[in-house]
Amino acid sequence: MQPILVISDSLGDSAAAIAEAATKQFDLDDIVLERLPNATAFSAIRTFVAGVREKYPSNSLVAFFTITNPDLSIQTKQFLSELGIVYVDVLGPAMNAIASASGQMPLSQPGLMHKTSAEYFQRIEAIEYAVDHDDGRNPHDLTKADIVLIGSSRTSKTPISIYLGTQGYRVANVPLAPGTEPPKELFEVEKGRLFGLTSEPELLSTIRHKRLGDTQGVASEYASIEYVKEDLEEARFLMRKLGCIVIRTDNRAIEEAAAEILRYYLSSYPEC
Repeated sequence: MQPILVISDSLGDSAAAIAEAATKQFDLDDIVLERLPNATAFSAIRTFVAGVREKYPSNSLVAFFTITNPDLSIQTKQFLSELGIVYVDVLGPAMNAIASASGQMPLSQPGLMHKTSAEYFQRIEAIEYAVDHDDGRNPHDLTKADIVLIGSSRTSKTPISIYLGTQGYRVANVPLAPGTEPPKELFEVEKGRLFGLTSEPELLSTIRHKRLGDTQGVASEYASIEYVKEDLEEARFLMRKLGCIVIRTDNRAIEEAAAEILRYYLSSYPEC
């Protein structure tokens, strides 16, 4: 496992979201976030870090933290540095920049972001929706989604869904595979909400081989270039039939693909 510490004097959602977004840019398996919310005392942070180090004794640790109390933030940085733990102070640089530009000192009160409750709870609900509707789950709810993503396996449907969820959009994703009928509800989704994800077959084949790992012999057909080409062709046929917008995800950052989806989506639904 690759443990990442998330420490916050509030809920820690911001630090967790940034940590997850950063890890998506690396070919790392088995990433696990170890979270400590409501960390307002150094003793709690020290105990938490000690517990994680004991749990993963042979692993190097990285920490993302959002701590608004300046004294506790400095103490945490010194502590992590002494232990050789690489850390990211998520809020510090942003608060320093605004303080410098405005001439004001930050309030240093945990959880202020969450007091804008309408937007905050919308994002939480959207992330929960993305998780509940990942990989074709709960297809009866597809028409309630803001955005529906379809595509062959390993075309980045899940990470894009979760990322858009952090932006407050309710996103469902549906996998496509040769010989498998898509859910009938897919044909009831408005075209402006439906997006097909595709990629170059050679790249997709390479990604699938990497993901298979030690199970190559069991499911090698799934990653073969011939199967991948057939998979993508059948997916493109369905996308044309549905009339959805097609987005390429090969060699693109999750944020870049998501931004293109939002450009099309917001041009159709500017009120959203």
